[in-house]
Amino acid sequence: MTTRRLAILLAVLLAGLGSIFLLPHQLGFQPVGIELKLPDHLNGGWYGKDLQVSEKERSVLGEDKGTEFARKAYRNGAGYEIIASIVLSGEDMSKSIHRPERCMPAQGYTIIDKSTVPVAMPDRGMIRVTRLQNVGKMPLADGNTAAFYNLTYYWFVGHTDTTGSHIVRTWLDMKDRLVHGYNQRWAYVTVSAQMPPGSEQDPKVQRIIDDWMKDFIRQLVPKIQKESVQIAAVN
Repeated sequence: MTTRRLAILLAVLLAGLGSIFLLPHQLGFQPVGIELKLPDHLNGGWYGKDLQVSEKERSVLGEDKGTEFARKAYRNGAGYEIIASIVLSGEDMSKSIHRPERCMPAQGYTIIDKSTVPVAMPDRGMIRVTRLQNVGKMPLADGNTAAFYNLTYYWFVGHTDTTGSHIVRTWLDMKDRLVHGYNQRWAYVTVSAQMPPGSEQDPKVQRIIDDWMKDFIRQLVPKIQKESVQIAAVN
């Protein structure tokens, strides 16, 4: 009896996983839930400057020609820099939505910590984002290398939902395509910054940087996410 039940369970799981191949690639789009224009400045003395998206990134993420990009580097009065980026998927999200866990190792980073971080939005609920702490290697003039650390926060924005989870985003996309017959045309937003040398060993400095990053996200979300998107996170 146990063997029979296991066989049935395995068949159900395989059928569920196999259903992803039945998803149509081109469906009617819902209105985009994000403004593909980053603000020129945010409170706290953050002033942004447009950054170009590399040709390599365009060729990888932009294989689907409908993919769109926006990116700015922001600096505050203390000289600290935060880079904000939006990638809006085209018709085939499998070619244009790549979560940072896939991209960062290819860029030479090792992810050393991953967590979910809640960011309170005044009068608008809570958004949950994924926080990655990464380490890379910088070549020195003497031929040696030095470690440098990076913080990256990211989340996904659809027509009506926002989530920091790639698994949840995939599930919502499958449900929308199969049940409702439409595509939310998801975007993903990243906010990243380099950590000052030695700060990876200093919890106080890390808290300051995290507070800056969360306050930046708190200000950015209302500027780029439309009112149709539920601010209360789906996770």
